[in-house]
Amino acid sequence: MAGRKRAASRNHATSATASGSSRPTRSSARRSGVPDIYREMLVEANAQPNATLSERPLKRRRPGQRNEQSPKKPNPPEATPKKEDVDDEDDIQFEDVPPPVATVQTVYRDSEEEEDDDEMQFEDVDFSIPPPNLDTAEDGSKDLELNFSARATESPRKTVDRRKPISKEERGRRVEIHKTHLLCLLAHVARRNWWCNDEAVQDNLRTLLTKKMVTYLNPGTHLSQFGRSNSLKEGLQQVGTMYKTKYQITERGIRRALWAENEEYLQNYSLPDDAESTLEKSDFLEAAKSLSGSRDVGAQLYCALLRSAGVEARLVCSLQPLSFTSGGLPLGKPPKAKGKLSLVERYAQQQKNRSPVDSPAESSSSVHRRLGHPNATAFHVPPIPIAPSSREAPPVPKKIRESAYPIYWVEVLDEAHQKWQPADPLVTNSFWKPQKMEPPASDRENCMTYVVAFEADGTAKDVTRRYAKAYNAKTRKMRIESAEATGERWWRKALRAFSRGYVTDLDQIENNELTALELREPMPRNIADFKDHPVYVLERHLRRNEVLVPGASASGTVGAGSTAPLEKIYRRKDVRIARSRDKWYRMGRQVLPNEIPAKFLPKRAKPKADSLDDDGDDDPSEPNGTPIYTYDQTVQFKHPPVVDGRVPKNRFKNIDLYVPSMVPEGGAYVADVLGARAAFILGVDYAPALTGFHFKGRQGTAVLHGVVVAAEYEEAVRAVIDGLKDQAAELEKQQRTREVLKAWRLFLMNLRVRQRIWADVDSEEEDNTQNSMDLDNGKAIANEHELEDEVHHQSDDSNEDEAGGFMIDDDYAGGFVID
Repeated sequence: MAGRKRAASRNHATSATASGSSRPTRSSARRSGVPDIYREMLVEANAQPNATLSERPLKRRRPGQRNEQSPKKPNPPEATPKKEDVDDEDDIQFEDVPPPVATVQTVYRDSEEEEDDDEMQFEDVDFSIPPPNLDTAEDGSKDLELNFSARATESPRKTVDRRKPISKEERGRRVEIHKTHLLCLLAHVARRNWWCNDEAVQDNLRTLLTKKMVTYLNPGTHLSQFGRSNSLKEGLQQVGTMYKTKYQITERGIRRALWAENEEYLQNYSLPDDAESTLEKSDFLEAAKSLSGSRDVGAQLYCALLRSAGVEARLVCSLQPLSFTSGGLPLGKPPKAKGKLSLVERYAQQQKNRSPVDSPAESSSSVHRRLGHPNATAFHVPPIPIAPSSREAPPVPKKIRESAYPIYWVEVLDEAHQKWQPADPLVTNSFWKPQKMEPPASDRENCMTYVVAFEADGTAKDVTRRYAKAYNAKTRKMRIESAEATGERWWRKALRAFSRGYVTDLDQIENNELTALELREPMPRNIADFKDHPVYVLERHLRRNEVLVPGASASGTVGAGSTAPLEKIYRRKDVRIARSRDKWYRMGRQVLPNEIPAKFLPKRAKPKADSLDDDGDDDPSEPNGTPIYTYDQTVQFKHPPVVDGRVPKNRFKNIDLYVPSMVPEGGAYVADVLGARAAFILGVDYAPALTGFHFKGRQGTAVLHGVVVAAEYEEAVRAVIDGLKDQAAELEKQQRTREVLKAWRLFLMNLRVRQRIWADVDSEEEDNTQNSMDLDNGKAIANEHELEDEVHHQSDDSNEDEAGGFMIDDDYAGGFVID
């Protein structure tokens, strides 16, 4: 049946072509009537109206058929049809094909680019230009290689990268940089605090407040304590809500300072483009007018706004100095230059470089072929005119990535309770909640170590204990107090420049509050926080010269893990420092007889003789190590008393006097270099005082300064010392006088000689002569220099005519006459 229908159709098409009749046939009418479903599909596919009607539809490929084009066999000579017949035959061939089901829509791959499209799942994207760096054909032909041995060798590289500890010199350098950075940050915050008091800035910000807000911020004294506090809090919330809606964050503020692991990382380092631009007071005033800038400037303007309303406000800053420890976060490597573009970036570049005169039909041919109908590409879709928009889209602001915790915020005085309360409307949007200000330890942008509050009069106060949750366990280890023995004193001295000089009642209340917060800090929960803790200590963290007092009671237990044994927690006040016998002796104490050592220090491989080392002198008679003793096991050392004016001496004919308490009874210490000479002149017994040792490497040299004499001779020795000093001063004065008189004698002799020379000469003639003499002296000096240059030039000439500086005559040789 199908065969007869095809034959009839072929005969009908041939006769219609030969006769050239314009009467439409049944097949042409069927082709012109496109169903509505295909029209809707073409509209959704955005088909172009200028698509060519003569485009030949693709044939459906059978399952399993390759994408390669096989060579066609030549047709028999007798069956070669005309071109028009071949086109009509192809059109009739797909006439009876039923429309494909939507769920099994067929996609054709004409090139490698379309294969990449399917892999990337870009259904309606046509890569008309092949990507420059895609070698899909070569990658597909490569074999997949699995190497399990390489996997086993690379697995240990995923271990934790432990940084090497820094040396003592490097740590000292970092401590000095840490101090310098702290002072610079303090000066920076102090300057910003003074800017907040500027009248022009406050006048620009005061217009933002309403009368209701000002009334809430300044509660009357007729209200109760709770009412005044609640009124202030309500006013701060209203002002904070208004300020947050009007202020725009457009720049990046201060961030945490980090160390670079390598100096090469800092060669091409530059500040980000969105760094804070407020550097001068004029910029700060402009930011107050525009209400835009960084979060830090926003907090500073918020402080100025509250001060303009009569509220006593502090500017609080969490300083971000460079750390002096080696366990901090590194700066990281600089961003590398872009190399090979990704597939998405290359596609965007292709779309940007595509020519605008390309035919739309060519760009959407693959989309049309997916519809499944043979004449889908021949349908003309009416163009939809799009009116050009005259208004440009507003630029999208760049997102600023910063820490979720503030660097700057404000403290407001709650006069009802005499307490400072924090307020932060921009970052945390919190009031009366100091626990929300501390960032976690993993925050790369913010680290809370020093929190300093500046009042309107420039007074600064360290309020870190109010905001740090674990001040003793974690925060204190990153401060200067734990870096040096004198760190706490240095920090107090640095803040002394910002003090008012006296302590007010409000300061005493705040000091008691901060001390109570430090005492209420709970016990650490992990073993690492117990190290160098000022209140608690573990036995594993005791130093070599630290021991627990006998009978010390444990305050609790802690374990390193669920399976690790529990360790006892002791109080730091139960820890004692133990020293060897020699160290106690140098401190003026001696160990009691028959005392049991509190601890034995193991011998070191290379003992170092150092006055500060407790186990520097190892006793070979102690096989268990160096015994050390606590303070309770010692008593004050005393030399034998002075009897009949005789001072006790050691075998080196001197006396050990490391501390003042070691002066023997009945004796007196005269600390003067002339003491020994004075005692010798008087003929009294004395002993040079050994006050210490000066070590150079492992060799120590005794330092002798002053003498010890009997107490009854002390006044006489000091009198002789004064006489010797007066005598030395008199001798020095006489020597200086002789030198001065000698200079004056020479000066007067020169004046007499000059007077005799110019006695009979007029003053004018004397002046002219003097000028001519000066000129002649100058010429003589110039001639002398020229003569020296000529001599040097002649010495560089050849020695053909000269020998040894003498002229050679041809008639003489060796001083003899030549015949």
